[in-house]
Amino acid sequence: MRSVFDLEKEKQKLKDLEKEIQTPDFWKNKEKAIEISQEINQLKEKVTSFDQLEEEIAGIDSQEKFNQLEQKLKEKEIQVFLSGEYDLGPALLSIYSGAGGQDAQDWVTILFKMYERYCQRKGFKIKVLHQSFGEGGGPEGRIGKKSVVSEIKGKFAFGFLKGENGVHRLVRISPFSTKKLRHTSFALVEVIPKIPEIAKEGIDIEPDDLKIDFYGASGPGGQYVNKRETAVRITHLPTKTIVACQSERSQAQNRKKAMELLYSRLNLFYKKKRQKEISKIKGDKVSVGWGSQIRNYVLHPYTLVKDLRTGIETASVEKVLDGQIDKFIEAEVKLKGD
Repeated sequence: MRSVFDLEKEKQKLKDLEKEIQTPDFWKNKEKAIEISQEINQLKEKVTSFDQLEEEIAGIDSQEKFNQLEQKLKEKEIQVFLSGEYDLGPALLSIYSGAGGQDAQDWVTILFKMYERYCQRKGFKIKVLHQSFGEGGGPEGRIGKKSVVSEIKGKFAFGFLKGENGVHRLVRISPFSTKKLRHTSFALVEVIPKIPEIAKEGIDIEPDDLKIDFYGASGPGGQYVNKRETAVRITHLPTKTIVACQSERSQAQNRKKAMELLYSRLNLFYKKKRQKEISKIKGDKVSVGWGSQIRNYVLHPYTLVKDLRTGIETASVEKVLDGQIDKFIEAEVKLKGD
């Protein structure tokens, strides 16, 4: 671990940055100041956790403590690769159905349950902010999700999950096919950081640029779960960015959550815009997000889950769909960190 995380070097870097924020002109460049402030918070978190580990190592007096510490060290080994701007903070996970009709909507539901179970194992808190449903049918008349947007809170939630961005492909015998035909479904997973309050200062949103609609929150089958119009949809007209929230009880709370979503999406929008401008100057190719298939889940004619970026694979499809995706996530984290 020390090959990728030099504790003394990081402590010195933290001291230097803390001195820098004391300079009179520090906040003149607001964007740079925000980035440095976030880096300081991440360094403090990592330095403190490694100091605590060293104290625990010195106090080992049993095999049980050794085993517990060994597990902690494995977790820290992954965390040292997570040094991105928002890696330490919460994430916004969205899943959208692609080609495949009812099967694709059912696939969104299955994927969401997979991430929900993963979050439970990691000790992350996951909350659905908004979801839309398809039509009923198939076994027991089950209804899939056209889309679902959720908020995930926990240390390094974004850092661990950001590599899940991309298209996930499912191959199985369709439960919606009377002839029991094999079907291929696609779903797009999008993971973006929920930006902290300090980062919002760099994003200007004019009230006149917002179109705000209120409506009743709906559940499976189209029935309204709340007759009052508490759900909120906000459209940022200049960028055509649309966000919605229906998870809270009041209109005001849903509006607040929707605005948090909007800030996070606009943060990503403007960063992508800058990257495209840089790419045009450099002549780099810009990859298309929807086309970046990352993982195949095959249930028929054989069982296999394979990540197309890292080569990691397993035949234990049921375990993967039950949220045991650590080997895929950790391999991707290390791949990007090398």
